[in-house]
Amino acid sequence: VQLQASGGGVVQAGGSLRLSCAASGRSFIITTMGWFRQGPGKEREFVAGISRSGDSAYYADSVKGRFTISRDSAQNSVSPQMNSLKPEDAAVYYCAADKGARFIATVPARYDYWGQGTLVTVSA
Repeated sequence: VQLQASGGGVVQAGGSLRLSCAASGRSFIITTMGWFRQGPGKEREFVAGISRSGDSAYYADSVKGRFTISRDSAQNSVSPQMNSLKPEDAAVYYCAADKGARFIATVPARYDYWGQGTLVTVSA
């Protein structure tokens, strides 16, 4: 399974960005998908995740109400829409995929596949 992330960039505080992550290869084995981020000198933290069907999503408290994650099962892609961005949202964002999961994990170690990361910069 390969994950290709895209959509990062520079945005002013209060602006919006939409990231995307496309899965290829044996993507049929993927269940939940998630996004994590890692700022300079910080640990990788959970941002949002979505179930295989797309019916269930879970968000970190820090992004709840501002980010919305969606999934296109036919395209094997997942996209978080990030609105009202704050300077503290600036980080490298990583998409991740789990195989065989029954719930949306918030711990990086629970995910089996990772994308290469895409940089989000938010200017004040």
